[in-house]
Parts: sequence; structure tokens; C-alpha cells
Amino acid sequence: MEDIVIVGRHAVKEAIISGHTINKILIQEGVKKQQLSEILKKAKNDKLIVQTVPKSKLDNLADAPHQGVAALVAPYEYADFDEFLAEQQNKEQLSTVLILDGLEDPHNLGSIIRTADASGVDGIIIPKRRSVALTQTVVKASTGAIQHVPVMRVTNLAQTIEALKEKGYWIAGTEADNATDYRQLDAGMPLAIVIGSEGQGMSRLVKDKCDFYIKIPMVGHVNSLNASVAASLMMYEVYRKRNQLGDN
Repeated sequence: MEDIVIVGRHAVKEAIISGHTINKILIQEGVKKQQLSEILKKAKNDKLIVQTVPKSKLDNLADAPHQGVAALVAPYEYADFDEFLAEQQNKEQLSTVLILDGLEDPHNLGSIIRTADASGVDGIIIPKRRSVALTQTVVKASTGAIQHVPVMRVTNLAQTIEALKEKGYWIAGTEADNATDYRQLDAGMPLAIVIGSEGQGMSRLVKDKCDFYIKIPMVGHVNSLNASVAASLMMYEVYRKRNQLGDN
């Protein structure tokens, strides 16, 4: 598999700190080294290959602002679902998992990973079929958060949900009709929140496995939200319910 390109000072620094396999760091010619001093110091300590290249090379590699630095890293590996569950059983805090049922937009997935890290979500589950994978676009959109949020890729979402239930998780599906306002969500238990695909919502099999349904009230003329926006609202509602103002 080809290397994934990470660009931007923050994202490259996070990749180094996380211990991810980095094959090469590219520095733009003429860039002020003091602006990249932390990255260069960490790269030297880890004995990483650092190469100075023309700005045009970084421009061609990146479709986002690169800030004069890029890293060529090994493809990201998915976390093991069974190992993840075992780790969650040993946690003192209540666990939260996000299940993405058929999400296809890599920018949405990257944004969701970024918010999951910010809001304390423990992991994200995606199916092997009908779903975006951990592509270079996802990595860039996550702005380094992919280093900290386990993403699991499973063969069968319905069976995965059953396994979560056996471990004490309650499954909350996002649905427009016949659902409870998400502001009334009970977050006092381990939760797995299902976000459906951008166009079709949850698949029937997954929908039937949910314990209850929650919805986001809307008063505008467009009766839908971007999947990453909907997921963000859900994740932060769980955070709000579990953390008193001033705790964090």
C-alpha cells in the first residue's frame, strides 16, 4: 500500500508523538526552521529521515495548506474490536462508541474523528462494506485526531451491536420519526450511538437492533443535517450530560 501524506505542523507533530510509522518528513526549502523546531527536534530524537524539498513538491502532494511540512506515513491500521471491548471493560468512566452505518464521505469521517477526540468518545465502528475507509483524505480532515481515536472495521454491524449489548452497552439510533428529543437522552450508561448514511440513514437490520431512537429537532426549511454535524451534536450532548460545568 502507498504511503499516506500528512500535512501541517500540528498533524505531523501528532503523528510523531503517537509513534506511528513515519517513512520520511519533508521540509519546504527556505522555511524558517524555528517555526518547525519542535518537529525537527522530535524527528532527530526518533532518528527519522528529514528531507528538504521545493515548495512545489509539497504543493503537489497536498490539497490542503501544508505550512511548509509534510510526513509520509504508513497506512493506518484498524483497531481490533475484541481488544477494544476488553479495554473498555476495565475503564472507570462510562464508555461511548460511535457506529457509522454506511458513511461514505471521507471529509465527514475525518471531521467525526476530530470531534470524537475532542468530546472523549472512546472509539468508532465502521462496516467493511458500503463505507468510507481510512483514506488519506480522512487522515487530513481529522487534523491529527486519528492518532488518538481507535477506528474499528467490522464485517457485520448487526452482530457487532449484539456483542456490544452483551457487554452492557445501550444502542441509540438516530432517527427523524418516532424518536425522543436528543436533549432527553439518558447518558448514565455505556452508549453506542448509531449515525446513518448521508442519504439513506440507518439500514433496516441495524435499525431493528437499536434499543431506542433519538432525534435532533429542526425548525428550518431543510429537514436534515450533515452527518458529521449530527454526530457532533450527539457526542457533545453525551459529554454535557456526564460532565458538570466547571469539571473540565
